[in-house]
Amino acid sequence: MKAFVLAAGLGTRLKPWTLEHPKALVPVAGTPMLERVIVSLREQGFDRILVNVHHFADQIVDFLSGRDFGIDVAVSDESELLLDTGGALLHAAGWLCADEQPFLIHNVDILSNADLAGLMKAHAESDADATLLVSDRDSSRRLYFDRGMNLVGWRNFKSEELRPAGFRVEPGLRMYAFSGIHAVSPRMLARMRAEGYKGKFPIMDYYLAKAGASSPIRGMAADGLRLIDIGKPASLAQAESWF
Repeated sequence: MKAFVLAAGLGTRLKPWTLEHPKALVPVAGTPMLERVIVSLREQGFDRILVNVHHFADQIVDFLSGRDFGIDVAVSDESELLLDTGGALLHAAGWLCADEQPFLIHNVDILSNADLAGLMKAHAESDADATLLVSDRDSSRRLYFDRGMNLVGWRNFKSEELRPAGFRVEPGLRMYAFSGIHAVSPRMLARMRAEGYKGKFPIMDYYLAKAGASSPIRGMAADGLRLIDIGKPASLAQAESWF
């Protein structure tokens, strides 16, 4: 199995560390978060990993070249332009889609006890273009799914913004928080290119553009999911206690 670790972000919430270092190398109980994510992926059966880089890219490249994780770890270079999640996928499409098999997308600042192999298996057995790992946890932004777990909308509880245009919260919809972990089939990237997506854009823009009753974007709810977003100082301190 292969995975794409999104590690190119600026990490503005983790200043002053990220004024001189990439977010991906922030230590969690003495071990860089990128290493913790790679080791977790390896332990769940992933043997090919791609890491995108931008902010202090050379530090991540040096870090990876100095470690032997026992699996294939490659780099997708976005040094010239930070492409956001959607653009990063298209930029790395040659590597991600080479064998026409589904792949996992994993934010570098997420630590969890998620069954990632189970997510990949469930996605492979479905007809979805993407399967988003979600859970019932506190978040100011939530995704909505119908009874078949088709993505139908998104809500920002702070601003009360709803997406896509025309979406309304109806009785019977299921509401979950996104984990930053998703399984994707190569055909989705081909459709994105065919529809004119290019350059820099968030993948959630594409997902919500496809939201609806027959959406090819699905959700998979994880019961008992423990997850920490270590991209902010308070959560980073909490993550230290895990280890």
